[in-house]
Amino acid sequence: MRFLLAFCLLFNSTILFAQETLVFEGGKEGHAIYRIPAIISIPNGDLLAFAEGRVNGFDDFGDINLVMKRSSDQGKTWSLLQTIVDFDSLQAGNPAPVIDLHDPEFPEGVIYLFYNSGNNHEYDVRLNKGVREVWMIRSLDLGKSWEDPVNITTQVHKPNNPKFNPNYTNPADWRHYANTPGHAFQFQKGKFKGRIFVAANHSEGNPQTNSKDYQAHGFFTDDHGKSFQISESIQFPGSNESIAAELPEGRMIMSTRNQRGDIRQRILAFSEDGGATWSEQYFEESLTDPVCQGSILSFEDENGDTILAHSNNSNPNERNNLTIKWSKDLGKSWIKPTEIDQKKIPKNTTWTAYSDLVYLSKNQMGILYERNDYQEIVFKGVEIPAF
Repeated sequence: MRFLLAFCLLFNSTILFAQETLVFEGGKEGHAIYRIPAIISIPNGDLLAFAEGRVNGFDDFGDINLVMKRSSDQGKTWSLLQTIVDFDSLQAGNPAPVIDLHDPEFPEGVIYLFYNSGNNHEYDVRLNKGVREVWMIRSLDLGKSWEDPVNITTQVHKPNNPKFNPNYTNPADWRHYANTPGHAFQFQKGKFKGRIFVAANHSEGNPQTNSKDYQAHGFFTDDHGKSFQISESIQFPGSNESIAAELPEGRMIMSTRNQRGDIRQRILAFSEDGGATWSEQYFEESLTDPVCQGSILSFEDENGDTILAHSNNSNPNERNNLTIKWSKDLGKSWIKPTEIDQKKIPKNTTWTAYSDLVYLSKNQMGILYERNDYQEIVFKGVEIPAF
């Protein structure tokens, strides 16, 4: 594993890039490529990093496993690969992990991992020539072992493909479906304390020009995974991959990719009722985006005020310039950009892509992200700026 130290003076703030560690590397440990990173911190202080292990190459469909590594030293070193889900030659993807800290039956915490399976390529599924399903798997020993997966498709998805499954007859006719990518989250305070929310997106009906058949939504559980409800969909056609975070008093924020690409900015949506409906939705000018995934995370500072961190590629034209922007006013403005990684690259190539954020301590957080044309998934520690 690589371990680097670097210091950077940026945007009038001194930002410490504490450690940089290569976590998943293409061509090693049984997979040609690793993609779609997600990361969480668990009560014993360990970090769990998840990804898709793509056996044969870049393709989003095919022999894809869900894999995990563990760090017990804040990301400096990582364990060997653990395979969590293997559907043989079919796909298991979009890992969305979360730790449940509010189940009285399991006071040590329960890890839930939500994921998708699929039996055809994305465009074929949009033509109803295949199905994407939604699954949940949990660990009662902080990720050392995992129970059998549970299919929750009929609770959180609305497919209409009875040839595949006679129970899939929902007239809404959702077709392609994907969890967040990145972590899910659990409300820690307020009237929705304990609720687990998973951001997601779907396509509805036949494919439309400029990806207008996509819409983002979410699903949530108030009874520790026994049952689920689906949120209202985001109003913008083409809203796609999303991720969400808690705000005070039962509110939340969701950040969404605009698959249409006509506006190269993130879509922000706010909820007053724990993610069931959306009270406000708009394109955020200060969160430029090249049509890619992003991550968002909330945490409290020393004064108990909520701070938001948002990571994405800030170059609107290419997947490059991975940046964290910060908000101290609950997502209304974004300040103190922290540049994570960028490199001068040939046109139409990728340097940084998908990322996920994790809180480490009062002055540091971590970011797990794709780099070097998807050949690497790297973990880096980042100093939280003074506000």
